[in-house]
Amino acid sequence: MEHTAVAHHHDGKKEVIRVTIILTVLTIIELALGFAMMGMENQHLRLTIKGIIIILMLSKAFYIVGYFMHLKHEVKNLIMTIVVPLLIFIWFIFAFLYDGNSFNHLKNTYDPYKKELSTKKVEKKTEIKETKTEEIKKAVD
Repeated sequence: MEHTAVAHHHDGKKEVIRVTIILTVLTIIELALGFAMMGMENQHLRLTIKGIIIILMLSKAFYIVGYFMHLKHEVKNLIMTIVVPLLIFIWFIFAFLYDGNSFNHLKNTYDPYKKELSTKKVEKKTEIKETKTEEIKKAVD
């Protein structure tokens, strides 16, 4: 029995080393992409690289959760009780950010005070000042 326990122990050690190497390689790729992105002017390429970095980060997170929280060997229903609320929470974040941006855009577009101020002419203000000064001059005389 000890022989199988020792063999199992070595398998666990190999798996830990493999997980460490995989996570290290993913981290190095993320850092390299981040440093490469710093001097770029092309916004579309920067956005693509940011998306790739986010995907790599999420894959690392799922790998860590699967291995270190021992969810890799669990029943699928237990995994879904953790993953589904996480995905719903992430979806809520994106939905609320999109809705807030839409509200901000609509508020700035259809603000009645903003439109009213933008339609006023500057000439009317000077005409009002001129008529008031004329009235004051007449009252003084």
